[in-house]
Amino acid sequence: MKVEDPLFDFFDSTLDYRIENGDALSTLSNIESGKFDLIITSPPYNIGKSYETKTTIENYLETQEEIISELVRVMSPKGSLCWQVGNYVDKGEIFPLDIFYYQIFKKLNLKLRNRIIWHFGHGLHASNRFSGRYETILWFTKTDDYIFNLDNVRVPAKYPGKKHFKGPKKGQLSGNPKGKNPSDIWEIVIQDWEKGLWNIPNVKSNHPEKTEHPCQFPIELVERCILALTDKNSWVLDPFAGVGSTVIAAIKNNRNALGIEKERDYCKMAYDRINDLKEGRLRMRPINKPIHKPTKKDKIAQRPKEWLELDLNGGK
Repeated sequence: MKVEDPLFDFFDSTLDYRIENGDALSTLSNIESGKFDLIITSPPYNIGKSYETKTTIENYLETQEEIISELVRVMSPKGSLCWQVGNYVDKGEIFPLDIFYYQIFKKLNLKLRNRIIWHFGHGLHASNRFSGRYETILWFTKTDDYIFNLDNVRVPAKYPGKKHFKGPKKGQLSGNPKGKNPSDIWEIVIQDWEKGLWNIPNVKSNHPEKTEHPCQFPIELVERCILALTDKNSWVLDPFAGVGSTVIAAIKNNRNALGIEKERDYCKMAYDRINDLKEGRLRMRPINKPIHKPTKKDKIAQRPKEWLELDLNGGK
């Protein structure tokens, strides 16, 4: 069932978007082949969230392979697929989902262009292993002729005045005036353009985009991929749309978008957020905004006096 939103007034009236309330596999079967230049999503991780039914890792991957086959069918020849996953945990054992998924994508003849590491500073704390602080984005393409707009996502160079010191270009500026190619590590630290790191925090309780969804996509993360891997008026698909972050990022950047989400409440939240975007009241973390850096005035961010005394006494 489609959730309609007749009130939305597009920034660009030629754009189209919709959110389908339904099962991803059955909805995809009704979509024409080759429609989407970008498919980007964070699929259910099989960890027992309210919107998923936990099963064995084998059954989980078998079900996902059916959906991925349909996604490959609806990708355009110049299209990309960005698959963002974390880890599946069973009885304390870690199963890195990107490694398991890679075999499925290769069987479907997709080509891996980057394995992007998204590192963030906050998450669930572990007691019997190191706390997990990263997820991965597998970026695949269908062919060797794919959309890649690097200039849209360049970051400032560390030494923009650097020049060639020998050869036919000696004395000429060696860098690109638009900046350099960013790293494939998107780290959640204080903004550090010198390292080319992309500063994108995960959506937790104090994040301006936080909704009731337990595993929400930050809009900025999607924007990076949309800017680099699509053109204006391209179609973008999120088969597990949640509360609509992908659709919002697409509309914001003049792309058409389809989101598929089986939970009706999340579809409603997505349209509410889109309407807030239209009215200019949607709370979003601006792209490239630095993470908060504690100051000496932030007492909670300083090492407690008791710990300093332990340091001086050798931890005793």
